[in-house]
Amino acid sequence: MMRQMDLVDRVLRYNPSANEDLLNRAYVYAMRAHGTQKRESGDPYLSHPLEVAAILTDMKLDEASIVAAVLHDTIEDTAATREDIDTIFGPEIGGLVEGLTKLKRLDLVNKRTAQAENFRKLLLAVAQDVRVLLVKLADRLHNMRTLNHVSPEKRRRIGEETLEIYAPLAGRMGMQAIRDELEDLSFRAVMPEAAATIAERLESLRKNYGGVIKRVEKDITEALAAQGIKAQVVGREKQPYSIWRKMERKSIAFEQLSDIYGFRVLVETTPECYAVLGVVHTRWQIVPGRFKDYISLPKENDYRSLHTTIVGIGEQRVELQVRTRAMHDIAENGIAAHALYKDGVPGGPGALNSESRAYQWLRRTIERLNQGTTSEEFLEHTKLELFHDKVFCFTPKGRLIALPQGATSLDFAYAVHTDVGNRAVGVKINGRIAPLMAPLHNGDEVEIAGSTKQTVTPAWEQMVVTGKARAAIRRATREARREQFKGFGRQILRVAFEKIEKVYSDDALKSVLPRFAMASLDDLLAAVGDGEVSAGEVIGALWPDYKKERVAGRRSGAGAKRSVDGWFGLSRAASLVFRVPGASSPPRAHESVPIRGVGEDMAVRFAPNGGAVPGDRIVGIITPGEGITIYPIQSPDLVQFDDQPERWLDVRWDVEDDQKNLFPARIVVTALNEPGTLGAVATLIGQTGANIDNIGFVALSPDFRDMIIDVSVWDLKHLDTILRQLRAHPAVSKAERVNG
Repeated sequence: MMRQMDLVDRVLRYNPSANEDLLNRAYVYAMRAHGTQKRESGDPYLSHPLEVAAILTDMKLDEASIVAAVLHDTIEDTAATREDIDTIFGPEIGGLVEGLTKLKRLDLVNKRTAQAENFRKLLLAVAQDVRVLLVKLADRLHNMRTLNHVSPEKRRRIGEETLEIYAPLAGRMGMQAIRDELEDLSFRAVMPEAAATIAERLESLRKNYGGVIKRVEKDITEALAAQGIKAQVVGREKQPYSIWRKMERKSIAFEQLSDIYGFRVLVETTPECYAVLGVVHTRWQIVPGRFKDYISLPKENDYRSLHTTIVGIGEQRVELQVRTRAMHDIAENGIAAHALYKDGVPGGPGALNSESRAYQWLRRTIERLNQGTTSEEFLEHTKLELFHDKVFCFTPKGRLIALPQGATSLDFAYAVHTDVGNRAVGVKINGRIAPLMAPLHNGDEVEIAGSTKQTVTPAWEQMVVTGKARAAIRRATREARREQFKGFGRQILRVAFEKIEKVYSDDALKSVLPRFAMASLDDLLAAVGDGEVSAGEVIGALWPDYKKERVAGRRSGAGAKRSVDGWFGLSRAASLVFRVPGASSPPRAHESVPIRGVGEDMAVRFAPNGGAVPGDRIVGIITPGEGITIYPIQSPDLVQFDDQPERWLDVRWDVEDDQKNLFPARIVVTALNEPGTLGAVATLIGQTGANIDNIGFVALSPDFRDMIIDVSVWDLKHLDTILRQLRAHPAVSKAERVNG
């Protein structure tokens, strides 16, 4: 185990002015706090925080970070408290240790929720001080180095978490050296057989290509020296996990990889980088499409370098990375390479450069993602936002937008601004009209067309890959559902009040908000609309002495008994109006909520087995938290709700005459089992202007089969026309509508 003086000496080597007393006090405090605690390996627990601190000394971090590393498990695993750390070491170090402490008690959550909530807490602490992240990555790195001492199941779980979260996070922060080691250690833990196989292949390659690598290094070095460029050329081997990931992604064998070995050219200045490129491209043939300039356009983790591929010695492809030594330091150590020193002494909270693009980007990402999402959504969005390679696109005015690989035009719209995304109706990519789901490529110029009449639909979430877009879409759909529920709730209460001869009043409702633990009138109306609170409960809260009567009635068209609440004649105060196309509008004493068509009204759904179309007599069934399901009055599925009168809602259609929205219905067609029948039936339905959503088959006999077809139609008249034309077809024996 590292001794107290060993740690102090490591810090003094790069920071002679370090506070030795502070470091010594941290060592002693951690030793006493952890006491006789042991690690899985049997080593004293104190060995772990000391090794974490040692990793940070290799990064030459400030003494506050080193002390936080020594103390990072004290609050979580010992009797120490945040107040103790603040008192002895100051609030700066206390804040760092607190940021590294997992939440101890998470009520009513599973392990995944706990992981998500702890990760969220970590990133929010990182947004305040990036040193929290550096200590955490060092902590994870040492845990991975000693992973062989835990059970295989735990080893695999920790390895998967590291591959999924911490290694990519290190990469996004530009800390490539740590990312490579985390991936290598995780690869061995999660897929030991694959890791061993690739390691054997690499060892064989080293024996065969060792001489070639030396010759390439010498050849490039001499070519540059002949032009007066002093450079260091170093061969590098692709990491095992990167090799495996590329084999999986491209479905290719190990022997087909052409970039297992590459070469790094290090020079002193940026102009020399481009001079190297000129020499290399003049002497050797380049591979088209393999040049990237990350100096002119750095990655968001501050990575800067020139990439090119040439055909070198023995007609072999050779990958080259050309960068300055300062660029190389940032490429390997990322944000840790941005340490600022004042008179040779690391600073305090500002020791890490606030101008680091990687850190600024991380803070912006965290701020965006921390907007009304659950912990699981936060973790999902963070993975999507942090851990993808990027494509770079431009607005028509030249603004650069960086997006993950696979991002669509809709992702681009939300990256520009949430309102641009919510109003997006079309897009032009490089001057050509394209769909919103079109994937984007490097260099695309993207122009988004918008409309104030556009509404966000839940289906959009499947069209995007960025966390920001998904969060915005979910937020917009939640708000839209809430607005619809508020409309339903107000309408339900107005009718309920009319039935008991009371006057609806927002002010009256506000007086009973405390009874329902509601913060606002909108909350109460939405709760009534989605079925969490009944109209009867609201009336009971307003007029506790009002006489409650029960009346019984018959549900028309179904013959089943139905009870309705005597407080308001119809349970849940139900008279939503859905006007039938072509019919005159009925007189309405209250507002209506229109149904626009399939999938557009998020708080309204149609019966799953048969749907409902304008022209049907309909009723609504309220499902708390989900909204209203519309059934035709003749649906046998309604029987299951006969003992739940509080869920019934009387509804009528409200569809504008000139609208051509489609509504769901189900039909069954009995037809000859012969070639061409299905095509004929589908063609006939399509010619009427209807759409086939789904189709299934039931074999009745060798000669006939039933086709169960879900169609979308305008109204009952349209559906009747389809059935009539189907019955007239010579291959069709029968065509009927299915009602539930």
